[in-house]
Amino acid sequence: MSIGKNMLHRILIIAITFTGIFSYGQKDLIKESNNDFKRLAYIDAQQMYLEVVNNGFESRELFSKLGDTYYFNNDYVNAHKWYEKLFNFNKELIEKEYFFRYAQSLKAVGEYDKASAIMKESVALKGSSDNSDRYLKEPNYLELIEMQSGRFEVVNCDINTKAQDFGTAYYKDKFTVVFASSRDTTSLVKRRHKWNERVFLNLYQADAADSTGALSNVKPLSGNLNTKFHESNAVYTKDGNTVYFTRNNYYKGKYKKSTDDINKLKIFRARRSSEKEEWQNMEELNINGDEFSTAHPALNAAEDKLYFASDRDGSMIGPDGERLSDIWVVDIDESGNLGTPMNLEGINTAGNELFPFVSENGNLYFSSTGLLGLGGLDVFVSTLDNAGIPETPVNVGKPLNGPYDDFAFIVDDRNKMGYFSSNRPEGKGLDDIYRFKETKPLQCKVFIEGVVTQEGTGMIIPNAVVTLIDSDNNIVKEITTGDDAAYKFLADCDHTYRIRGEKEGYTVAEDVVTTPGVSGTIQAPLEVEKGETIDDKLTNVKVGDDLNDILDLNPIYFDFDKSNIRYDAEIELQKVLAFMRAYPTSEIDIRSHTDSRAPDLYNMKLSDRRAKSTRGYLIEKGIAASRLTAAGYGEFQLTNECSNGVDCTEEQHQLNRRSEFIVMKK
Repeated sequence: MSIGKNMLHRILIIAITFTGIFSYGQKDLIKESNNDFKRLAYIDAQQMYLEVVNNGFESRELFSKLGDTYYFNNDYVNAHKWYEKLFNFNKELIEKEYFFRYAQSLKAVGEYDKASAIMKESVALKGSSDNSDRYLKEPNYLELIEMQSGRFEVVNCDINTKAQDFGTAYYKDKFTVVFASSRDTTSLVKRRHKWNERVFLNLYQADAADSTGALSNVKPLSGNLNTKFHESNAVYTKDGNTVYFTRNNYYKGKYKKSTDDINKLKIFRARRSSEKEEWQNMEELNINGDEFSTAHPALNAAEDKLYFASDRDGSMIGPDGERLSDIWVVDIDESGNLGTPMNLEGINTAGNELFPFVSENGNLYFSSTGLLGLGGLDVFVSTLDNAGIPETPVNVGKPLNGPYDDFAFIVDDRNKMGYFSSNRPEGKGLDDIYRFKETKPLQCKVFIEGVVTQEGTGMIIPNAVVTLIDSDNNIVKEITTGDDAAYKFLADCDHTYRIRGEKEGYTVAEDVVTTPGVSGTIQAPLEVEKGETIDDKLTNVKVGDDLNDILDLNPIYFDFDKSNIRYDAEIELQKVLAFMRAYPTSEIDIRSHTDSRAPDLYNMKLSDRRAKSTRGYLIEKGIAASRLTAAGYGEFQLTNECSNGVDCTEEQHQLNRRSEFIVMKK
């Protein structure tokens, strides 16, 4: 269905005969999503957090980290206890990943409705976390096609000739099949197309065996639809009394061409009041035009939508700058009037989309050279939504598809039998009709793949352990990455999974992915952070280390000109307290610092009071005074440029009001 003079022969090749159809290179689909976090969750850290909580302290961070210590050890019941407390805080302040973790823990305790509600809240508050967007690349398309393969038993029909036989349509009770053919007729003078010396196409009918679909008893289509030009690709209403079909731009004895001297294709409609009558009220549909082709009509089950192929304005532009054939749809009202055609953008490509067919179950089948296939035209299927719009298409697989042109697919959903056309070389003619039996349903699987890299540097991390975990917290599969640090899992459609990446010396990375409802590939790269975990640090602590780094303490801040212990600082001091109890021989030097917004001597005294206040708090909680020393350093060890006379924000000054906890003895 092309339009330029240099494509003259392809009017038939693309729209009717498909002999010698060109193919396009594959375009990949890719999708990217990343949800990284820092793991602070081992058993020793768990005990420390528990001790802080048992001492009566609460915070969002405390409950989230404590929940993590169970979550990452797959103890979802105990994780639920702490995530439940976390979600008593303002949900808008809770990080996005915790909505999913909480939902997972809720499932572990049987609260499925609440888990669903939390995920809905996550979308409302944090935006969608679905990683099922369509990607620009689909590196696994051959594997996906192979996965769909072997579902059809295919047989070449006995009625095929050395000419062209293609484009089947069911008529009324489906025991009759109508198709297009350029086979010899009984005419003494056979009219041949001047472009290729082939006999013009006419519509024929054949009987279809109920048990096998085998075709026999071929004869020209009764009635008056055939002319001296091309007719092909018909579709009938269920009562058999209305037909839509494809014909050259020839109507009421007039043969018309476009401004570039090409006779385009059009869809015509005819009606009759009974099967025995001639077709009457022949009409050219108002969706046609002399400057573009309109062909391959298909009706939905309700017969209120007409799907068709066309290269009209609004269709995709091909690599050569010409309009290509797209699948379109138009509404049909109760009086038979057609509305405004709509391009089905979701399935059309920079290739040709042709031969739509809508099954009784509401599946749209069509052929494409632009979607990822095996070569030439491949047959694809897409589910239609309630508005008649197709979802993402799926290649139906081998042996129905192959490296040649496979097109004009129709199926009876009741018995899973149908027909398609192909120009594969093992056939009898230029195009042959094949019957098939569908033996297995379409498979819906999704590849989840990615690469494990180091956060910040992008350096790949080989030999990382990557785990696929389903929505019920079961480990589906676990692999160790190779030298390329890549992983790939085959997962079910319409499922939510966690992808977890781990390696010694790095923090854990986790991504949450929801697979789409159609086969494909989604990307889930994992970034791990270099560094020791809190448990590694506790094991390797040495004299001179600062507990701020060992325990991942939040800074111990003081209010301006104050030395009393703030509530948030008290939570952090609980961690120091837990450390000193865990290491009863350890000794700590507490070093306090101020900002520069007071006289130097005053700041020295203020920082000394803060250090001693911190020391006094720990002594009050049971730590021997002999294990603690404390001193103030005033404003002489600032962490930034905010010295005397420098204009800084409150936040910048607060960074200097801090405490250090230096290990003097382990």
